[in-house]
Amino acid sequence: MGKNGIKTRVSELFSIDYPIIQGGMIWVACPRLASAVSNAGGLGLLGSGSMRPDDLDRAIDEMHSLTDKPWGVNIPLSFKYSREHIETVIRKGVKIVFTSAGDPTITTERLKKEGIKVAHVVSNVRQAKKAESAGVDCVVAEGYEAGGHNGKDELTTMVLVPQVVSAVKIPVVAAGGIADGRGMLAAFSLGAEGVQIGTRFAVSKESCAHENYKRKVIESSDTDTVIIMRKILPTRALKNQFSLKIKKAEEEGMKEEELLSLHGELRAMKGIRDGDLEEGELEVGQISGMIKDIPSVEEIIKKIVEDYRKIKENLP
Repeated sequence: MGKNGIKTRVSELFSIDYPIIQGGMIWVACPRLASAVSNAGGLGLLGSGSMRPDDLDRAIDEMHSLTDKPWGVNIPLSFKYSREHIETVIRKGVKIVFTSAGDPTITTERLKKEGIKVAHVVSNVRQAKKAESAGVDCVVAEGYEAGGHNGKDELTTMVLVPQVVSAVKIPVVAAGGIADGRGMLAAFSLGAEGVQIGTRFAVSKESCAHENYKRKVIESSDTDTVIIMRKILPTRALKNQFSLKIKKAEEEGMKEEELLSLHGELRAMKGIRDGDLEEGELEVGQISGMIKDIPSVEEIIKKIVEDYRKIKENLP
């Protein structure tokens, strides 16, 4: 860690200057974004949830060419290629893995045996305790404000983080609704030792999201996100023709099979990668209403750290 870094158990665990972790967002967290975050002193993550095994293989090679700083791979365990992805990261010598959306007891032992540092994303205290007993190095407590897939318990970051901190001995990273130095300081006051940030990095110069998506986020207000697929897999996205159609169908009692059929496949790809603003799923956090520009990753991290320090000094 550099002499001007922020020292916590999370920054020490991952050997990074600042305990700022970029979310492993599908169609967003490509090598260009992840390497920029790592090069700026945070921890960049590749979002493998939108990659086939050969895509991940190439992305890992690209990461090695773009940065010599620590970085990792996010693997959603419910994803159909998760087993292949686990074998790929082991074979390619990846040092850090963040798992989510599944049972960490199945994969943690295998990863740890290979000397890989493991974090797991949780949405309630029970999951956090289970992840700790599975042997993970830290947990990411993600509140319901977050973009994309969320926990069914609808716990917000403000109430989730302190309860998880009290329940486990391992370091806790706060996620959901954090985009600036104020959010980071608030998370630390709740006992977190790191933050994971998604939407703010999704709307950066290096993000691989479509420019239409970035522009739409900038134009959004505080009330422009909605939760869809609430009973199946709660997902936070911007309001558009697609998300409002799904929400209406849910409210009218459409059955699960029909709802899944109406949702269709690759909606996030259509919205985030291809920039279809009406029929795509524009996954984004509630914090989107605060985001009004498209800076570089380096500028984002620098501002977060500066504001964090300034506000911390001026607290009554």
